[in-house]
Amino acid sequence: MKKIKTPADLQLLYESFRKTMCIRENDEYPDEVFESSPLKDPTDCSSVLVCGRGGCRASQSDTLIEKLQSALRKEGLDEKIKVIQTGCFGFCAQGPIVKVVPDNTFYVQVKPEDAEELIHSHFVTKKYLERLLYTDIETNQILRDPRQMSFYKPQIRIALRNCGLINPESIDEYIARGGYAALSKALIEFKPEDIINEIKESGLRGRGGGGFPTGMKWQITRNAKGKQKYVVCNADEGDPGAFMDRSILEGDPHSVIEAMAINGYCTGASKGLVYIRAEYPMAVEGLKIAIKQALEYGLLGDQIMGTDFSFDISIKYGAGAFVCGEETALIHSMEGKRGEATVKPPFPSEEGYLGCPTNVNNVETFANVPTILLKGANWYNKIGTTKSKGTKVFALAGKINNVGLIEVPMGITLREIIYGIGGGIKNGKKFKAVQTGGPSGGCLTEKHLDLPIEYDTLQAAGSMMGSGGMIVMDEDDCMVAMAQFYLGFTVEESCGKCSPCRIGNKRLFEILTKITSGKGTEEDLKRLRNLGEVIKDTSLCGLGQTSPNPVLSTLDNFYDEYLAHVTEQRCPAHQCRDLTVYYINPKKCTGCTLCAHVCPVHAIVGERKTTHIIDPNLCIRCGSCLEKCRFGAIYVY
Repeated sequence: MKKIKTPADLQLLYESFRKTMCIRENDEYPDEVFESSPLKDPTDCSSVLVCGRGGCRASQSDTLIEKLQSALRKEGLDEKIKVIQTGCFGFCAQGPIVKVVPDNTFYVQVKPEDAEELIHSHFVTKKYLERLLYTDIETNQILRDPRQMSFYKPQIRIALRNCGLINPESIDEYIARGGYAALSKALIEFKPEDIINEIKESGLRGRGGGGFPTGMKWQITRNAKGKQKYVVCNADEGDPGAFMDRSILEGDPHSVIEAMAINGYCTGASKGLVYIRAEYPMAVEGLKIAIKQALEYGLLGDQIMGTDFSFDISIKYGAGAFVCGEETALIHSMEGKRGEATVKPPFPSEEGYLGCPTNVNNVETFANVPTILLKGANWYNKIGTTKSKGTKVFALAGKINNVGLIEVPMGITLREIIYGIGGGIKNGKKFKAVQTGGPSGGCLTEKHLDLPIEYDTLQAAGSMMGSGGMIVMDEDDCMVAMAQFYLGFTVEESCGKCSPCRIGNKRLFEILTKITSGKGTEEDLKRLRNLGEVIKDTSLCGLGQTSPNPVLSTLDNFYDEYLAHVTEQRCPAHQCRDLTVYYINPKKCTGCTLCAHVCPVHAIVGERKTTHIIDPNLCIRCGSCLEKCRFGAIYVY
């Protein structure tokens, strides 16, 4: 491949790739509910897109791809129609997903054994395969086009714009979607100060959790004195239930590479580093391929596009320490030191990696940059709210029907996400709380459902934006146990440098364990609050300063539940084993012996056709008997 030496070379490639690559999105086909009428000629410039990442891979999407390719060969269509492995479509609850373009037909929960029927129906008989189309939960309508689905309708995909639409291992497809045009524009049409001003005017704030104004950080790094400067991409995503950054890197790595190069041009940096967890093998491999391709095309390396600007990127591996998501701890880890936070100032923008000025942004922040430069700050800052511009990617997980990856405009409410995009709570259960911001965030309740999601409102409500984890809980979840779970995670992940975090969080965890074991007192509830406030005020870094949030927010919103644990020795949600007793109602028990057969510790005794009894001293509260009983004879209190 001849290197791209000028913007004109990039433009020629763009036009060439657009012609050879099947159109992935257009408006030729109307948005419609499924109709039985035959398709237009579906073999005209069609591609079959299959999610090959995350949950879909775990559900045999790799085998599905092979079966689809085999089915196309069998029908003699393999030269005309290609199967493309893409990144995440977002709708993880419906995976594996197969999308046929350009008509945007969206098939869900496709199994390898469905491949032949799907190919034959869609491309030979030219009819949609109805049984694999998505059925709306509320309306029971069968929908063909994702733009008609409540999951996608409210979304605005900027950071995720290419995920699910391109082969992430093909730089050609990225260029065909306008890739590297922003870098070209930056190098040729803009001065570094102009780009920084554009980022400032866009209102983009850091998507890693802190929400610091991105343009301001770039400006500080540019103004800092140093012969060598660095650009660092923070891909150390460690929140339980979070997979936003990983999905972007797996589905569209070139967008991050392009943005890092733009940042290097603005700040005066010539070297980029991606700090990524070693346990993300698909993201790591995708990054390696993308960096190699960018070098081959001359989009990284020396004198990019014929200018004086040179920039290269290398990968640094993390060992999975959550605290290394904090920028100073991350930098120490990259230097081969213990991953511990340090007091700021000096900030990394002034004195960072190897003592040099270093600009640190996370994956999602970088993924927004190319679009802002191409469409303009005015376009971007019209999305969102006054203080929180643009969109935010969330990993929607927990007790919700539509688990997945979503990108929504700032200012959308929790109700719109949970009951609109998320499709409501599983099994018709009652919504109880949502944890935003991961282990550093807090629990929001029913009274917060109409709260607009933005940095300041979430913080005022006792939670935070965080990197974008959003875990939904229902009536069966114990909020005391939930706080204990997150505290346990924080205790394990603390670097141990400062006493408030190292010792204080252990004490918090011990008190919570005492409460969930039925040994707590009302005095312990006072200690929880007081100690939590002290830890927030005195910890060294963001991990310690936010670690008490799950405890403090649940104390504020679920104090009665805490009180039940300490005054009645009762867990209202029946989740704390030491506070839960299983009981067999003699009036309903038929003596069928099913419960006794499934009890793993033989805690249930009784002859056949006689009332059975559970020994509370042997019972481990696993719930097996409750699930197996067909007569509703087993109670929990």
